[in-house]
Amino acid sequence: MIAHDVVAGVRPAILLLAVAGLALGVVYFASMRRGVQLSIARQAWLSYLAWAFVRIAATALCFTFAVHWGLSALLAAFAGFLVARTLALRGARRLA
Repeated sequence: MIAHDVVAGVRPAILLLAVAGLALGVVYFASMRRGVQLSIARQAWLSYLAWAFVRIAATALCFTFAVHWGLSALLAAFAGFLVARTLALRGARRLA
């Protein structure tokens, strides 16, 4: 009975965290692309490191938040992140 109540309370969060993982992934990979462009254009390694630090810290913070909802919510957020990765790779292949 208790397990059923817990799972019923997590289901809306799973969908929400999957969408949040997708949004996080889109922002993450757009930020990665922008950071690389800055690095190539001006050889500005300091701005590239700042972009990388903020990107990684924000991702760690979001996944830490997701883990508080449970394993299924964390996996849903990670699945959304992986979908965003797939979309980013498809876009990069088209440009190449």
